[in-house]
Amino acid sequence: MVLYTGEEEEEDYLYRFRELWIVHPALMGTLTSVVFLFVCWTIRDNLKVRDVRGKYVFITGCDSGFGNLLAQRLHRKGFDVIAACLTEKGSDDLKACTCPTLKTVLLNVTNPKSIDNAVTFVAEETGSKGLYGLVNNAGRATPIGPTDWLDMEDFHRVLDVNLIGLIEVTIKFLPLLKKGQGRIVNVASVMGRLAFGGGGYSLSKCGVESFSDSLRRDMQHFGVKVSIIEPGFFKTGVTSLEIIEKDLQRLWNRLCPEVRFAYGDKYFDNYLKVQRLSMKTLCSSDISKVTNCMEHALTAIYPRTRYGAGWDAKLFWLPLSYAPAIVADVMLQMLLPRPIGIKKAVAKNQVDV
Repeated sequence: MVLYTGEEEEEDYLYRFRELWIVHPALMGTLTSVVFLFVCWTIRDNLKVRDVRGKYVFITGCDSGFGNLLAQRLHRKGFDVIAACLTEKGSDDLKACTCPTLKTVLLNVTNPKSIDNAVTFVAEETGSKGLYGLVNNAGRATPIGPTDWLDMEDFHRVLDVNLIGLIEVTIKFLPLLKKGQGRIVNVASVMGRLAFGGGGYSLSKCGVESFSDSLRRDMQHFGVKVSIIEPGFFKTGVTSLEIIEKDLQRLWNRLCPEVRFAYGDKYFDNYLKVQRLSMKTLCSSDISKVTNCMEHALTAIYPRTRYGAGWDAKLFWLPLSYAPAIVADVMLQMLLPRPIGIKKAVAKNQVDV
């Protein structure tokens, strides 16, 4: 055991540091480059548009949740917000908590005529300035459940809103966005990167990812920027347990006897328990984590291509999406119940034989 005086210990540290710098120049050069690039990226990422007055932003799905909060926040920051709501009540509620300069319009993204009316309204409001921002936030989750519980109508009900409606809204607003050299912010999901749970939701969000990527590459020539928001689980109307459980009960009740037997009588109850546990454990009530990303995409001089919103997205779902398929499959199997009726059916057939 070697004993050092304070001065000798300091000299020893300096010697080792010099040795590391001389012996491992590549390592030190790499670390320096990484730190330098991180600092440059941070500075670049924090550069913001200074004056937002006179910049029009159109947001879909503002009855509640992310769209409602974003409309209020952007309005307070000085943007000219045009909020699209599905219902009169949603429009009235939003107007009640903002000043009259915030405009609202009724919009059903599955109705082409409704979209045309919204485009006309926005064009009249924006005039020669064009549209600075389009936030495609409107969406729905249900019906969602095991694939063989669903029919084509169940898929259409989700895809028509989350994907087809989003595409049609975007295409019809593109002339105004090109005029304003604006931004498009499309709300996808972690389930667009890692599909779990049957139904149209993961399909639609995966489609939003692909559509946004191709759109970004096409629109870069016209000065239009495209960003994708990938939220984890948050407490909104889309993730309402009451709505999800009611729809699951509808799907279960209409199953034919053969499918119900294959899953087993207890499967439905176990499935509901998993839904309740996951929603209560994973769902964050702080939806500002999502609207912060939307706001950055609209106000940053250099908006990011993708924004992961929520710690579950950043630390679990998105990293898991890069893992080998077998790893993701095993992890998701641990989260969901297994059908037990099919085992009984197989055992019964073996006995009969």
